[in-house]
Amino acid sequence: MTAATVHPMIDRHQETLERAVSALAERDYWSPYPEFPKAYGEDALAVGAAAFEALKGTTRLAADELVGPAADAGGEVSPYGEPLNIAYGYRSADALMAAAVAAQPAWAQASPLLRAAVCLEILARINARSVEFGFAVQHTTGQAFGMAFQAGGPHAQDRGLEAVAVAFAEQTRIPAKANWTKPQGKRDPLQMEKEFIVRPRGVGLVIGCNTFPTWNGFPGLFASLATGNAVVVKPHPRAILPLALTVEIAREVLTEAGFDADVVQLAPEKPGEGLARTLATRSEVAIIDYTGSTAFGDWLEENARQAQVYTEKAGVNTVLVESTDDYAAALGNLAFSLSLYSGQMCTTPQNLLIPRAGIATDQGEKSFAEVVADLAAALGKLLGDDARAAQILGAVVNPGVLQRVEQAEKGEYGQLALAPRAVVSPEFPEAVIRTPALVTLDAAKDALPGECFGPVAFAIAVDSAAQGVELLAETVRTRGAMTAAAYTTSPEVERAVVDAAVDAGVSLSLNLTGQVFVNQTAAFSDLHGTGANPAANAAYADAAFVASRFRVMEVRRHNG
Repeated sequence: MTAATVHPMIDRHQETLERAVSALAERDYWSPYPEFPKAYGEDALAVGAAAFEALKGTTRLAADELVGPAADAGGEVSPYGEPLNIAYGYRSADALMAAAVAAQPAWAQASPLLRAAVCLEILARINARSVEFGFAVQHTTGQAFGMAFQAGGPHAQDRGLEAVAVAFAEQTRIPAKANWTKPQGKRDPLQMEKEFIVRPRGVGLVIGCNTFPTWNGFPGLFASLATGNAVVVKPHPRAILPLALTVEIAREVLTEAGFDADVVQLAPEKPGEGLARTLATRSEVAIIDYTGSTAFGDWLEENARQAQVYTEKAGVNTVLVESTDDYAAALGNLAFSLSLYSGQMCTTPQNLLIPRAGIATDQGEKSFAEVVADLAAALGKLLGDDARAAQILGAVVNPGVLQRVEQAEKGEYGQLALAPRAVVSPEFPEAVIRTPALVTLDAAKDALPGECFGPVAFAIAVDSAAQGVELLAETVRTRGAMTAAAYTTSPEVERAVVDAAVDAGVSLSLNLTGQVFVNQTAAFSDLHGTGANPAANAAYADAAFVASRFRVMEVRRHNG
């Protein structure tokens, strides 16, 4: 292909794609997407806020664009107390599948490079509207704006770009063409011309989650798109808007690039419809990406047998606190990790295993009771001011989370070491906000708690560091985990916990005392999940996450 015939989107994005592929090998920090609003213009906050306000009371992807009635799909209400009054065009499962199947062939015939470039153009246009996306994520998930902007905007875009880079690298690992020559001694060599053609697996289905619709939705969406599959995006009923905006932009770019817009479709559901179950078992659906409850994730794995199913479900994230050489900083790091977005993250630590006899610190020996009391004090200091607390905690995303906090407050989970309290946001006084509850248990007589999604943490007394390591590994194997962490100054304990984490199949953070937290991962460097324990069967974004989304067909003929 000469410079004159290069597709303009390839010309625009090839350098970024090549840099992204290099970043996969380097595993150092890299991102083309700024993570501060002012990078998008001095008035970016005002412009983004106005764009978000203009979305209220509208119909997205109107019925004349997506066949069928606008119906009752929609009805989102901000966790901060305001209905969005946004309606969404609706298509039946039959219509969605027919459109996807019809749109896919031309997209599949495009080169991996062109598909990657189109994906990067979609991401670039999303990036330009990052502040608007931040408000959309904030008012569908309950995240505070700072987190919603970063996690729902640039960091989600990083994960999408990472998936495209991995997909491009895997598709081009085998050359498009090769000449095969086999010597035959005195006879003429055998010669073959071989062509290797990437074939997509089939229609992809992305089932979005309520808490991180873009961060968790973009990896599967862009991995499937980049490998030639049409994609149907089925958002969570309480968090449609961020993915609806994504689909609008994707359809616009696909049309400009000369492809059928139906390569990407939005599938909002009517109240109580259960559309995800219907779509998941359709014969046309060959790939499913899902983030959410273990119960539905298990159902997908058991029932969507025709599809390659990628799930991120629930787990119990565990921290072993054995010793530390910076006690105050360790407590501060833990307090922030427990508080961020009210613990409504799949990576939030929950079970803190602390030796009954206490721990060694730079401030001297600390008993179990002292560690618990000091952690409670650190949480109180961090969240003592309501305005500051609201910016860290965000809002409670659903009634189930609030119920668990109330159960902890009543002592139903164990002895209460720190009671949750209601926080009043100066900006959004109607928002439901609660500080974390801290519950104490004893492994000698209490069963280890299962997943308790939300701002509830458990400080659990264990006999020894060895028992703590054993319980951490057992929890990962039996209940799954997205993260694990340990605090120790002992080389022996460190070796034991590293071995246990690797064997059980969870990534481990050691001695975090600075501004990196166990519940945060960075694209192009950290893998999110491992696929090696019950919490998730995939990782963002390794080769296994994309390689089964396509197959390579071979055409060969004699040459000479």
